[in-house]
Amino acid sequence: MRAAVLRRLLAEPRTRDLDLDDPATTALRRDIVRRKPFLRDIYRDWYRALASAVEGHRPVVELGSGPGFLDEIIPGCVRSEVFVTPGVQLVFDARALPFGRRAVGALVMTNVFHHIPEPYRFLQQAADAVHVGGVIAMIEPWRSAWSSVVYTRLHHEPFVADADPNVAIAGGPLSGANGALPWIVFDRDRAALAQRAPAWELQRVEPMMPFRYLVSGGVSMRALMPGWTTPIWRRIESRFAPRMRTWAMFALIVLRRRG
Repeated sequence: MRAAVLRRLLAEPRTRDLDLDDPATTALRRDIVRRKPFLRDIYRDWYRALASAVEGHRPVVELGSGPGFLDEIIPGCVRSEVFVTPGVQLVFDARALPFGRRAVGALVMTNVFHHIPEPYRFLQQAADAVHVGGVIAMIEPWRSAWSSVVYTRLHHEPFVADADPNVAIAGGPLSGANGALPWIVFDRDRAALAQRAPAWELQRVEPMMPFRYLVSGGVSMRALMPGWTTPIWRRIESRFAPRMRTWAMFALIVLRRRG
């Protein structure tokens, strides 16, 4: 009960009680990202990490472009969503990619994978769409001792670490989610990944960012810190680098398409 009250008090007033699956909510969140300097800096850092991971691979298609601005960091990046919303070029479900065989150099996403109801089906589809040597790069929530507390008590999305990834997530394209899904697929059930999606080599998982997103408020909570404190929080997080498996709230995950 206390956690629910706290979430209510910290909720971003402009998005409180809105339907997450309404495209208008995504458009509003895009405006929030642009108007919150602290949060925009976080997205910029994420996008630079993604840009580095897909360097040399073209074309780049972003899944779930939503409120972001990755195309400003990766010029020519194709923006897509699961529903029609301003600024996107393609509309499709990640489980039914509309690309020809070997037509894509890289698929990128930010906080999208944990919304995909059938993650292995997506990875199998992606194996057909991405050329040999191409990549999937994503920034996703990650499970640690610290993040498990934050995500289960303060975040609006479910975070179920003992879930079965083969059971489809219930809900709409955005309301349906399990924040623990990336950790489940790429850590807990890593052996199953080789069996269910053998075309993909898990190149790296880099846990990161234990505090900044939380104090930024994200897109659903009020900002707890002003934008000018970003360098201070970067330095604080750098001191936690050796202990990210305990403290990380997110991870950069990169997969390479095998030959």
